Amino acid sequence: MKKYKNYIIGTGILIIGIFLGSIFSSDKNSSTTTSDEHDLVQDPVTKLWTCSMHPQIKMEKPGNCPICGMELIPLDEDSTGENVASNEIVFTEEAMQLANIQTYTVQSAAANKEIRLLGKVQPDERKLYSQVSHIPGRIERLYVNFTGEKVHRGQRIVRVYSPDLITAQKELFEAIKSKDIYPQLYTASRNKLKLWKLSDAQISAIEKSGKVQEQIDILSDYTGYVMKRNVELGDHIMTGSNLFDIANLSTVWVMFEAYETDIPWIHIGDKVSFTIQALPGRKFNGKVTYVDPFVSSSTRVAKVRVEVKNPSNKLLPEMYANGIINAKLRTLKNAIVIPKSAVLWTGKRAVVYIKVPHQKIHSFTYKEIVLGQDMGDLYIVKEGLKEGDIIATNGVYRIDASAQLMGQKSMMNPEGGKISTGGHAGMDMGEKTTSSKGSDMSKNTEVKVQKEVDHTNMNKRIEVKKEFKNQLNTVFNAYLKLKDALVKDNNNLAKNTANEIVKTITSVDMKLLTNPEAHNHWMVIQKEVLSSAKAITSSNLEMQRSHFKHLSAHLIKAVKLFGVNQTVYEQFCPMADDNKGAYWMSLNKDIKNPYLNADMRTCGEVKNIIK
Repeated sequence: MKKYKNYIIGTGILIIGIFLGSIFSSDKNSSTTTSDEHDLVQDPVTKLWTCSMHPQIKMEKPGNCPICGMELIPLDEDSTGENVASNEIVFTEEAMQLANIQTYTVQSAAANKEIRLLGKVQPDERKLYSQVSHIPGRIERLYVNFTGEKVHRGQRIVRVYSPDLITAQKELFEAIKSKDIYPQLYTASRNKLKLWKLSDAQISAIEKSGKVQEQIDILSDYTGYVMKRNVELGDHIMTGSNLFDIANLSTVWVMFEAYETDIPWIHIGDKVSFTIQALPGRKFNGKVTYVDPFVSSSTRVAKVRVEVKNPSNKLLPEMYANGIINAKLRTLKNAIVIPKSAVLWTGKRAVVYIKVPHQKIHSFTYKEIVLGQDMGDLYIVKEGLKEGDIIATNGVYRIDASAQLMGQKSMMNPEGGKISTGGHAGMDMGEKTTSSKGSDMSKNTEVKVQKEVDHTNMNKRIEVKKEFKNQLNTVFNAYLKLKDALVKDNNNLAKNTANEIVKTITSVDMKLLTNPEAHNHWMVIQKEVLSSAKAITSSNLEMQRSHFKHLSAHLIKAVKLFGVNQTVYEQFCPMADDNKGAYWMSLNKDIKNPYLNADMRTCGEVKNIIK
């Protein structure tokens, strides 16, 4: 019985082992099956598509770019493993090359600047003379007959008949008779003739002849050139009458005109080298001897004087001169300087894009700065950058356009977020606005406030297809109609021509621009011009002119970049927009100001000729 009991226990243990093994085996198979099924149903990696011109676009399906309409291409994204902040504008290596983005390491340098000046030769005011008559009488003969004739000190210039001189000669002859008894009377008679500027030789000749001379020659008191003849033959003259204006040109002044922004750079004693248009091949040198303490209210320039010796009389008044001063800003030894091409300037804000130091990707962040003096191709930075920062210098508009499209901070949208195409974010349109960040560039007198937007790097012509240039020319012609409507103070006509601009600029085919730089520029220009034109269609005349300033600033960039197969005059009025200044374009160099009323229609000047 005990033997059977052991069999039963062994059989039970076997059955339990088989049962437990089955359970564990089932769990293992189930786990394997689940893992395999998970691998089978895992979502495949979604292939993304992007635009070669706008790499920030990422679509899950192929198609056309929602910005420019170009065909999308596959996006090859490699994981970088780097943390990217939300305010960074990221570019792939390919996008960097397409946009031709270049960078510059910020550094400090001496504040030096080459200032080019225009001026004219003028007579030395200290050597301008009035040749007067010291004897009353009647002119009987002119020895100097025309303006420009050279005279020398002691030379005969006119002969006069003078009753007073006759009387004085008679008194002299009487004094000669009693010379031994009354020598003082004789001396007084001679001195009377000397006071009339008769020379000792003339007086001695009168004494020797013993006869009264009814006519006497007046001699020149100065050496120089006759600038003006003030008398004619037979004129009766009084003592002190001005006979001739004479200028001594042995030393001349070259009066240059310096813009108000250049004045802090110019100091007395600075060396100036200049050329004269009438004397090609010759170079002259001088030093600044005077800087005008007043700036002209109309031309916004001050006079800078250079004194030059002119022994050969080659430098003649009113000759044009071109001068160069290698100036230094003495109040600042080491300055933070950056290229002008790095700066996007709206008139209120100066913006740069700083490169973030990643290892495997390229990204930039928005930065507002405060500009100091203009150094020609460079700006001095007063606030916002430090030595060693890396900033974008080429392709900056491309970076800014990407920031706008991504809803991040940008030149035209400093607060970030989606842009409203109906406004003029960031542009100073003459409205009373306050900068929350205190960076209102209109308060910075060291910056040229007459420029609404940065014209830096806009003179480089970009070759585009003929079809695009023709379409741009149509927009430009509509712009000229709008300008003429504002010249006529015609509000309704301005609205109609603005509508024409809206139609023509929206019909421009962006796909014709295969050059990335041209494509990027036009994308920004088209948006701003369209926004301003739409605003003009629903504004009064005063606001139309404000929007026209914004429109002109951007369309000028387009004409400079691409051309319109016409000679265009870029004109400027410093009194427009409440004395902030404004630009416009015309096909005629004659000034017809679209910003001011009829009595100020000719206010302005040609600043540039675009061909």
